[in-house]
Amino acid sequence: MRAAVLTEPGAPLAVVDLEDPTPTAGEVLLQVDACGICGSDLHAADVLPLPGLVMGHELCGTVVDVGPGVEGWAPDDRAAVLSLATCGTCAACLTGRVRKCATAQMVGIERPGGYAELTTMPARDLHRLPDAVDARLGALVEPLAVALHTVQRAEIGIGDNALVLGGGPIGAAVALWLRQAGAHEVIVSDPVAHRRELSLAVGATAVIDPVAEDVASAAAARCGGAPPKHVIECVGLPGLIQHAADVAPVDGIVTVAGVCMAPDQVVPFTMMAKELDVRFAFYYTRPEFDAVIDLLARGRVDVEPLVTDEIGLDQLPDTFEALKRPSEQCKVLITP
Repeated sequence: MRAAVLTEPGAPLAVVDLEDPTPTAGEVLLQVDACGICGSDLHAADVLPLPGLVMGHELCGTVVDVGPGVEGWAPDDRAAVLSLATCGTCAACLTGRVRKCATAQMVGIERPGGYAELTTMPARDLHRLPDAVDARLGALVEPLAVALHTVQRAEIGIGDNALVLGGGPIGAAVALWLRQAGAHEVIVSDPVAHRRELSLAVGATAVIDPVAEDVASAAAARCGGAPPKHVIECVGLPGLIQHAADVAPVDGIVTVAGVCMAPDQVVPFTMMAKELDVRFAFYYTRPEFDAVIDLLARGRVDVEPLVTDEIGLDQLPDTFEALKRPSEQCKVLITP
């Protein structure tokens, strides 16, 4: 099979030929139908010393073969894949809180992922895709579940106002779910015009250019003079948590979903003086993953605007490097 692999930290991916994987007990062999490029992959590729690693955790595929002991899955079945390979037996797994599984392996980091034509996954971590959810939508299930979990963590109330920092794939999806959850004003701040337009297309009620406007003043003006109660950070760069705290109101709620792998500095007194509730969102639960599939299958949400490009494996190394720089892209899908 062909796959795109890490070479060395900060260097471009390389497309190579690898042996086809074989499913072991409890695993299935998947043909990768589509896999999204995640911002966390862009960050990780610059720091991970894991040459030969196949990244990619936002994937869906078609079952090609099943390993010993697998029941309920057969060739030609279609599935979206959890981004964690779990044990399936601990208390966290049994209650659907997959991120809290102590032995979970991160797909595309601790085991091969979806930047390939084929991959193996534990059968228990596959979620069936109905016919109404095509491969484009199937590859969006994972990031949409991340965004849904973020909104759940924020505990949005009906009529609440929210400011989203970042209009990339997660930020735009957060805007979508905020509106679904009953938020009144959903304001997205992003310096890229195309991402501001995309955020409006999926649910934002207003957008801010942080280069041209003061974010706090512009957000408050949109909300009748009072700053929005919620600030949700969806960028993952140093300085953004402090920025979120600076623009949040007294007694506000700051929810951090942006994945930052670099050292950062904050001024705790900013948060203390405002008595902010600062919380973090990471991954999702199985029920949230299933809820996304159900909503997509029933056509309850329109997420097509999130997909801004589709590429093949040969285009991946150059596209991956380009996405590390400011870009008008939102979600780029690989269709191996």
